[in-house]
Amino acid sequence: MVCALGAAVCFGTATVLQAMAARQAAGTGGGGDAALLLRALRQWRYLAGLGLDGLGFLLQIAALRSIPIYAVGAALASSLAVTAVVAARLLRVRLSGVEWGAVAVVCAGLAMLGLASGTEGHRDGSTALKYAMAAAAVGVLLLGTVGGRLRGRNRALLLGLGAGFGFGVVEVAVRLIDDLAPATLFTNPATYALLLGGGAAFLLLTSALQRGSVTTATAGMVIGETIGPAAVGVVWLGDRTREGLTWLAVLGFALAVTAALALARFGEAPVAGADTEDASAARG
Repeated sequence: MVCALGAAVCFGTATVLQAMAARQAAGTGGGGDAALLLRALRQWRYLAGLGLDGLGFLLQIAALRSIPIYAVGAALASSLAVTAVVAARLLRVRLSGVEWGAVAVVCAGLAMLGLASGTEGHRDGSTALKYAMAAAAVGVLLLGTVGGRLRGRNRALLLGLGAGFGFGVVEVAVRLIDDLAPATLFTNPATYALLLGGGAAFLLLTSALQRGSVTTATAGMVIGETIGPAAVGVVWLGDRTREGLTWLAVLGFALAVTAALALARFGEAPVAGADTEDASAARG
């Protein structure tokens, strides 16, 4: 659980650092997205954010190998609370009383999950499940194709949901890779599910945030990356809670995810002094 929370802190902080670097890069010259990215890559904050993303991914893998998927998914959703708090500090973004309350509820939900979670499931993933994850990763790409043709709020929601499904495929695939020997790794369908699902998720989320509502896209992502993988972990991989504490785990999961949804506007760190939705609309 410490690894899962560490991953959330890394991802949430990286979002703010990268937003600060991108804002500074945008103010130092014109050009398209490629030029902006090149200038951002010269900013120490952007590089630090990338480093935190990498560290967060390693911590996520460690967590997925130790505790149930439902606990890791809820913890990763809590990165929105981290982004909100760090943005309030570094970007001077004003959080409402409801949003501060949501941060507190996220913490309470994660504490419940920490108390109630057992060890990771005792079941090995079947070959059929590994192929199903690979098929699901392909489905994420197809969902992105459909979502890209939509307009407005529906586009952001479907692309965000697709990104969440992709990240969910990554969470399950990590559990299905049980041997890192090259001969086994490259013949395991879960390996390709992880690579394809993660890449597709990144592309879909980037598109959703650039051309739609940040709040809507992030809400879809949170739903996609938490509920489905949690169900797979419980039904097919044997994830369980500590004896007699199932109710506490369910309550903690529900509280953490619901409160994260209330902080969905921090899916992309807002510009200081500006509303995220307005900034998103201006980009679109």
